[in-house]
Amino acid sequence: MKVETKNILDWIYTLVFAVLLALGIRTYVAEARWIPSESMLPTLKIGDRLIIDKVSFHFSGISRGDMIVFEPPPASKLTDVLIKRVIGLPGDTVAVKNGFVYINGQPLEEPYELEKPRGDYKAITVPEDSLFVMGDNRNNSFDSRYWGVVPDELIIGKAVARFYPFSNATIFTL
Repeated sequence: MKVETKNILDWIYTLVFAVLLALGIRTYVAEARWIPSESMLPTLKIGDRLIIDKVSFHFSGISRGDMIVFEPPPASKLTDVLIKRVIGLPGDTVAVKNGFVYINGQPLEEPYELEKPRGDYKAITVPEDSLFVMGDNRNNSFDSRYWGVVPDELIIGKAVARFYPFSNATIFTL
């Protein structure tokens, strides 16, 4: 009977340790997320599953073109976490004119864009500790053009890989 009790306790300890480890990893290191909308078409489709890295961007930074996951800014009046592409970095002047996004007066090369944006957006300069983000589906994306920049403290992480559907598995960044 003692051996049986010890085996049960070993299993309980192992299970508790595994659950705590999984929760710690999900909270502080990486987590899986799914795409609920069409705002990132054609890059991400509804139902795609991604791995979000919550650590490395603190050391290596965020670059223009990265896809970030963040809490919605208060001005958006949204409650769900968002994913968008970084367009403007701190100090950049961002504008949209005649279907092109301009960074510091130069048109941005955007191979990921679904279609050219239809509306113009007057130039703004991105403040320090903030990012200007847009969805790849420019004409069907609620983004910085509507609610302003994303402060750094709202950033959860960076999309690093799509793992589902398996046929579209992709590593975005390393």
